[in-house]
Amino acid sequence: MTAVRLDRMPCCRLLEAVPVLLTLAFSAALTPSHSFSADQPAAQPNLIRQENSREGATDWQLTRVRLDRADGCRSPAIEGYCSKQSVAAGEKLQIMVSTDPAEKYKLEIFRTGCYGGRGARLMTTLGPFEGKPQPVPAPDERTLHECSWEPATELTIPDDWPSGVYLGRLTTLPPPDERPYWQSYVIFIVRDDRPADVLFQCSDNTWQAYNGWPYKFSVYTHPKGGQGPWADVSFDRPYGREAQYSGIVNDPLSVGSGGYLTFEFPLAYFLEQEGYDVSYCSNSDMLTPDRGLKCKAFVSVGHDEYWDIRQYESVVAMRDAGVNLLFLSGNAVCWVSPFRAGADGRPNRIIFRGGPYGGNNQWIEERIKAHGPFPERGPDEGYLMGARNLRPVNGGGDWICTKPDHWIFAGTGMKKDDSVPGLIGWEYHGDPPTDLPGLEIVGQGIAWQGGVVPSPWTATIYPGPKGNYVFNAATIFWSQGLSMPPGHTLPWSHWSRPHGPDPRVQQITRNLLTRAGCRP
Repeated sequence: MTAVRLDRMPCCRLLEAVPVLLTLAFSAALTPSHSFSADQPAAQPNLIRQENSREGATDWQLTRVRLDRADGCRSPAIEGYCSKQSVAAGEKLQIMVSTDPAEKYKLEIFRTGCYGGRGARLMTTLGPFEGKPQPVPAPDERTLHECSWEPATELTIPDDWPSGVYLGRLTTLPPPDERPYWQSYVIFIVRDDRPADVLFQCSDNTWQAYNGWPYKFSVYTHPKGGQGPWADVSFDRPYGREAQYSGIVNDPLSVGSGGYLTFEFPLAYFLEQEGYDVSYCSNSDMLTPDRGLKCKAFVSVGHDEYWDIRQYESVVAMRDAGVNLLFLSGNAVCWVSPFRAGADGRPNRIIFRGGPYGGNNQWIEERIKAHGPFPERGPDEGYLMGARNLRPVNGGGDWICTKPDHWIFAGTGMKKDDSVPGLIGWEYHGDPPTDLPGLEIVGQGIAWQGGVVPSPWTATIYPGPKGNYVFNAATIFWSQGLSMPPGHTLPWSHWSRPHGPDPRVQQITRNLLTRAGCRP
């Protein structure tokens, strides 16, 4: 059968372009053997397809970004942050902005998606506003930088804004021909509470843990050490330059967007291009299982390292209730990161590295001995994900098929030991629990730390209690094999890099979603 390159097609043509026979060919093999839930309310499968049929924006990316210095991470000419990680329709969102020097500016808000290959849609334009410098807070003994800037604007989310990841593009408005304009993003998630096939959890706790704003202050930069429990970080500050710009991805045109554009947007673009019924949430929206219990599949994406223990408990409850879990991520569920309120009482605005997940396994004992003591210790994440965070946890390598007759490989043409170049990195999972009933190893190989030190990685799948499954792709870079959205920059890791969209990775992902009862 001829392969159809869906990653290159406008989403509005997908239903015409995908042969009906493709669905029929695999339906018998991939149809779930169970009904997800007899009383599950009907989803709205056309919402995302209808949204992506709207006209996309031809100009939504950043064009001009000026960092404060060669080794800096902030863009003081214009930068901002939002009052909440996520917001529902009808709720208010405050957006705080600083310009230094003082300058007029505008704010354009875009929803990211496919939109016929353009990648985003303009939702509204606000301003012009009179900008001014806002203060950089003095750090406390835990190096916390918590801004209390004056709001530039307060936006009530319209009822017709669908769930998604939204970028606010800030642009200075200098007098024409006198000086150049500068730009950066703010980012927020619009959530909803509707039944949906796929729940896409953004990894924003990890974005913030690595965020070095204003001058390389993150959970990794405390004077006592970079792996201990000593540093707090606040969501009340701008997102600066991607923290791994010197070793993973150097993309100053993502300033203000956390880790979304590099590590998560390719998955969101793919899902919306294909027409899947998808809803989006923040890590902070998963402190109870309620949202996930309304969905057929839960997706952890990219670099999903920092989880409040309540997130873990929620996802365990979802699995046990029959929700399918897709860990299309690496280094996920590694550190317990308790939330607490900000200085003004808004909930879930400060996190820290409270302690490791892992129960009593050897990797955790090593972490505690080297970097503790820690006030928290989480359960063994291997019994949720099907694999663990091990040491070394970072490197680069090829994703290698070990069980080609498994249903996840249907239609891929993959044979044993076939590989997807560079798809492992920059961090990954391994060491699956051997006593987890029904666990199967579907991918396995070696990643090379520093390009030379071998470290094993393992991709797994195991059955849930109600005919559902838990899949672990074992790599941060899985999304890189799904799509190449406009302006996307491929990362690299330890002298290895992914190649971009791969039809085999796309088909494995389709197979997983089909098995979960999620169809375009």
